[in-house]
Amino acid sequence: MPIRQRIAPCLWFDDQAEEAISLQINFETQAEADYYWKKLSAGGDAKAQQCGWLKDKFGVSWQVVPAALQEMMIDPDARKSARVMNALLQMKKLDIDALKRAYVG
Repeated sequence: MPIRQRIAPCLWFDDQAEEAISLQINFETQAEADYYWKKLSAGGDAKAQQCGWLKDKFGVSWQVVPAALQEMMIDPDARKSARVMNALLQMKKLDIDALKRAYVG
């Protein structure tokens, strides 16, 4: 099984790079998601946002997502990926079991 990178830069530059920095953390289990979410939301002005996004106390945006999400989103059965997207849009911190339930219908 290939090793998946857990933290990967995902940079978006419209105007100012300092305001656009974002990172992504891929998790395999809900326990991993909970761990990273707790660490990143600790202290200061951390703020949970839609679709697994979280702005930490330094203003850096992180997306904490299940590694399996990409596979669910590119499934040839458009109904499966649509259900996952609908579930995803309702969440702040992502729930891997709820996403899997949406995927299987």
